[in-house]
Amino acid sequence: MIAGASNVRSGRLRLLRGPGARSATARRGDRAARRRLGVAMLLLAPALLGLGLFYGYPLVASVFWSFTRYDQLASPAWVGLLNYRYLFTQDPQIGAAVVNTLWFVVVLVPVRIVCALIVAGLLARARTAPGLWRTIFYLPALMPPVASVVAFVFLFNPGTGPVNQVLSWFGVQGPLWFNDPAWSKPSLVILGVWVMGDLMIILLAALLEVPRELYEAASLDGAGAWHQVRHVTLPTISPVIAFSVVTGVIAALQYFTEAAVASGVASGKATVGSGTATLLGYPGTSLLTYTELLYEHGFASFQFGYASAMAVVLFAITATVLGLTIRRIRVFRAEEVR
Repeated sequence: MIAGASNVRSGRLRLLRGPGARSATARRGDRAARRRLGVAMLLLAPALLGLGLFYGYPLVASVFWSFTRYDQLASPAWVGLLNYRYLFTQDPQIGAAVVNTLWFVVVLVPVRIVCALIVAGLLARARTAPGLWRTIFYLPALMPPVASVVAFVFLFNPGTGPVNQVLSWFGVQGPLWFNDPAWSKPSLVILGVWVMGDLMIILLAALLEVPRELYEAASLDGAGAWHQVRHVTLPTISPVIAFSVVTGVIAALQYFTEAAVASGVASGKATVGSGTATLLGYPGTSLLTYTELLYEHGFASFQFGYASAMAVVLFAITATVLGLTIRRIRVFRAEEVR
């Protein structure tokens, strides 16, 4: 009976004090959470303002302008789906631009990753002056893209370039390189391999983080060099390779500077912008990329509404390809993380 009375009294005390005490604690916790949120939002305000001003507004504005006829001088005039209809059914240059862009996605991205991985593997095993060799292979990536393209066009000049001169010493007739539609894109692939230092450094860092114990265990199990690469190295650095694939695909879909500068310099025109329509994609249309065509319509022909429609389509394609790539690559799946 005494225990029962004690339980009744403690229950009454909880009824009298418990809810009030809990609500006061909850209110204090809510106020603290709001203060933390306010401080966080205050610190994030400059970044959020920049994102909204330089990313959010241009995206929304481009979607609106894509439904208008807009030359940046007069007010936009609503034309509905006319820009998209012309883009998908009537533009005579869009086919070549899409094919060339996809060529860079399919060829340039894998070649750069494979070459960067091979060089990173060699540098990871270097025992003599490894820092010097890493610096040498990384230095080309520090060159501005325009300067590197101009230098390559000079080196691969079919008449006076040193590359063809060296080939002639061995009795090889060098191609026209940037002046030949069949060799212009492979020439840019060679340039992309030469400036792969940024990608090489990322892969080198991943290779150096592979635990040596895994190689020792594989060696004790009788695995040779190739099996160690296949079953130890590649699975361990697969997240870094996946990152390289995703970023490489995004960059290739927006491939512009190298192709535009190579076209201009190889054709003898050293500017990009006004008056590019007759030389766009030189030689022929072999270096005409989607973003080059977008630039020409928007800033050379002042068809800003049509260029906005092209930008919206490029954004949708990039988002779709990125989503499909992430779904196909196993390291991005939730079951692989757990």
